[in-house]
Amino acid sequence: MSNWDKIFKPVVVLCVICVVITGALAATDSVTKPVIQAATAEAQRQARTELLPEADDFVPVEGVKVDNVDDVYAATNGVGYVITSNAKGYGGTITVMSAFTPEGVIKQIKITEASETPGFGSNVTDNKAYWERYAGLDGTKNLVLGQDVDGWSGATISSKALIKAVNSAVDAFNAIP
Repeated sequence: MSNWDKIFKPVVVLCVICVVITGALAATDSVTKPVIQAATAEAQRQARTELLPEADDFVPVEGVKVDNVDDVYAATNGVGYVITSNAKGYGGTITVMSAFTPEGVIKQIKITEASETPGFGSNVTDNKAYWERYAGLDGTKNLVLGQDVDGWSGATISSKALIKAVNSAVDAFNAIP
């Protein structure tokens, strides 16, 4: 058996397979990426509308640079702001949308992404009744766990991550020009 059959032929075959698979993945990505981006943008728009239903529409607020804040949107009719922020929880990143009145009161929050432990951290991330504890709080100062909002027993890391994400949104609200 020659060196070609023994060594070089398998290497060439594997390289050709890798090139074909890479091309197929690149083509799939180029086709699906715009669809995924459009679906994500629509889901975010719907979440903003859910948090501030009295808003006519939303426009992005530029120039707000705060750690852990993804975006800041203002209602076009002046009824408030929706800020998307995140923090590291026990099972991964928790992404939160926080709605503020123009005066700085937290209207409500919504967790849009989380991968916390089912039965423990998910008590914080999946429980709308827990989120309601943030409604009506002063959004002009950072919140303190145990003082402004109680943590969830058994989900301390998730509770701390949620309040950290909301506090990032508070910082962004206070930085709006």
